[in-house]
Amino acid sequence: MKTETLTLTRAPREFQGMNLHPSAFILPPLSGDMKGVDDAMPIGANLRGQLRHNEPMARHVSWRAGGIADCAYSPVDLADLRGFLRTLPADDPVYFVGLGSNLLVRDGGLRGSVVFTHRALRQLRLDAADNEIYAEAGVASPKVARFAALHRLVGAEFLAGIPGTVGGALAMNAGCYGGETWDIVARVHTIDRAGQLHERTPAQYKIAYRTVHLKAEGGRRKAGEIHPSSLILHPSEEWFVAATFRLASGSGEESRGRIKELLERRIAGQPLDQPNAGSVFRNPKGDHAARLIEACGLKGRVIGGAMISPKHANFIVNLGGAQAADIEALIELAQSAVKERFGIKLEREVKIIGEAIGERREA
Repeated sequence: MKTETLTLTRAPREFQGMNLHPSAFILPPLSGDMKGVDDAMPIGANLRGQLRHNEPMARHVSWRAGGIADCAYSPVDLADLRGFLRTLPADDPVYFVGLGSNLLVRDGGLRGSVVFTHRALRQLRLDAADNEIYAEAGVASPKVARFAALHRLVGAEFLAGIPGTVGGALAMNAGCYGGETWDIVARVHTIDRAGQLHERTPAQYKIAYRTVHLKAEGGRRKAGEIHPSSLILHPSEEWFVAATFRLASGSGEESRGRIKELLERRIAGQPLDQPNAGSVFRNPKGDHAARLIEACGLKGRVIGGAMISPKHANFIVNLGGAQAADIEALIELAQSAVKERFGIKLEREVKIIGEAIGERREA
């Protein structure tokens, strides 16, 4: 079986001159992200990653706001991740975070352990015989779109508009511009709290608009009894570590043109020059969250250091120094205003985790 692997470190030629980040409009990590590496704690001969205590999550989410995590682990690869999970107590909350582009951590921080995937789970390879692409969870979604176009595979162009990783896209069935992640999934690979790996098919999941749930199986946690740490709301507490996408053969040139068109639409319609987390709310059936919020007169509304974007009402931006509480207050304001005026309950697309200040418990 012929496979190819590609690591992208700069924008492709056709996108140069457009001032694009290499991962296509994913806010690059803060330079302070790597400060303190010399203080990383040694954690034993069997683990090779870096464990940090009291890690500021504002460094790791695209809103650039939020509290600290008790512990944060950066594995070096999948084997290292398996080993780390096996060291954790069974009741210890675990959070998997990629680029943090769909996540708000409350100012009181997180109990438990955060696992960062985007520097470890980065394999991206082609199975040309079956028109399939294998991508690990830490790969930026736009890289998958460009890799597919490079190899004349079509159907993944919409991934260029998703500002996050493959793992996050799988967890929420991310989509835009008429495409959804699970439309092109052939199979996924997951890891559980014991470090065991599983290969699963779409048939094993209940998949809907911006939601993915692993169907309940005998002996697993029942629906409604989800562990509070799980960002992927399904019964067995598994996290996505990779996916195999099945695509169709086509014109690479046309695919690259489509990707460029989608990115230009993002630039024109979204506040990409300010820290944000993409669309805050799911679109109600037959309508758009942005239209409803704008109709309530909330464009440009400011609380603290956060603002509902004047450019796109379904975006909340950090004006500088915003607290997570400011952002959450705007989320709640939009929900209450739309509910009062239209009788529609806006469902969040972003995930909110952690404790508010004052709720923080002592260890």
